[in-house]
Amino acid sequence: MNPVQHTKRAERVMAAISRDPRTAPHGTRNDTILAAVLAAVAVGLATSTDSGRSPDALGWTLLLAAHVPVVWRRRRPLLVLAATAALVLPYHALDNNHHAAAPVAVTALYTVAVTGRPLRTILTGVTVLTVVVTVMLMIDTHQAVEQLRISGWVIAVLFGGVDVRYYRRYVAAIVERAESAERTREEEARRRVAEERLRIARDLHDLLAHSITLIGVQTSVAAHVLAADPERLDREAVARALDDIAETCRGARGELRTTLEVLRGTDDGDPRGPLPGLDGLPDLVAAATLAGARVEQSVRVGQAPPAVGAAAYRIVQEALTNAVRHAGPGPAVRVDLHETGGALHVSVTDDGTGPVPGGVPGYGLAGMRERVRSVGGTLDAGPRTGGGFAVRAALPLETRGGTG
Repeated sequence: MNPVQHTKRAERVMAAISRDPRTAPHGTRNDTILAAVLAAVAVGLATSTDSGRSPDALGWTLLLAAHVPVVWRRRRPLLVLAATAALVLPYHALDNNHHAAAPVAVTALYTVAVTGRPLRTILTGVTVLTVVVTVMLMIDTHQAVEQLRISGWVIAVLFGGVDVRYYRRYVAAIVERAESAERTREEEARRRVAEERLRIARDLHDLLAHSITLIGVQTSVAAHVLAADPERLDREAVARALDDIAETCRGARGELRTTLEVLRGTDDGDPRGPLPGLDGLPDLVAAATLAGARVEQSVRVGQAPPAVGAAAYRIVQEALTNAVRHAGPGPAVRVDLHETGGALHVSVTDDGTGPVPGGVPGYGLAGMRERVRSVGGTLDAGPRTGGGFAVRAALPLETRGGTG
């Protein structure tokens, strides 16, 4: 036999043993075949053993009828055992061949043991043995003693069924744990995918919102210079504005390429790519200054974990973008980062007018809050009492958090 076929056949046999008979497919069909096979075995035993007790017509009727309930043994094991006993006991009482009825009786007992609770199985076995021995004592004392002698086989069948039941429950528990672990792995994979998608969405928002805002402001400057006094065109100012636009586009293109490489999975190292950090803050301040803001910065912090540095960078980036966009022309913006009490404190304030009341809310503040939560920090953002807008965050420097 082919080794692969032998392995598959062994797996099918083990699966059949491990499966609960009540949930097995084609149970009624298989039990009908089993009943026919047991009946054939009973006929063979009745005709080939103990010829002095060959069944008469009534004996044959009782013997064959005892096999009919086997068809429903999976659905009603106790009722099947009771029906089988009700037919087998008169068969024995008539002193017919006692060997012929043994297979069907053992099958009924085994079904009760393998499908029922152990206590019920023990009580059933004791009841069956008591009834059988009592009937045998009424017929023949010698047969009753013989029945007691072979009662060990009955007990073995019962305990064998109980053992198989426990084995099936053990296998079912293992399968359930494996399925639960698989579901947990799938849920974890989905969670990680969702987190990565959210991270990329935040990065794209920060990148595009910042770059497009700066490009819009720089384009407005160039347009103003062109339209202010066409006869005295300041070519140097126009060229500088266009250079600023080109530089902003190049920076945005580089960050966008990094994000697309993450999506394509082409990075050999960290699939998230290099995280921006505190060393990129001067570039953010320079870009905001070119866009017309008057930015004052104060950075008093040493090394920060990559995730914290990235979160601080994105918070400052979004806050400066909002200041340039909403604070009005030439806003005064103060950027302050300092370390206190084991946390990096980020503050970006401006003296502008702030967002237009009732406007459509964007994703900037929501993205800030998500970034701050990812590293276990806190964020406070809103209008200032004396005018303008303030964004303040506290980011723990000892963090296991996220992705930045």
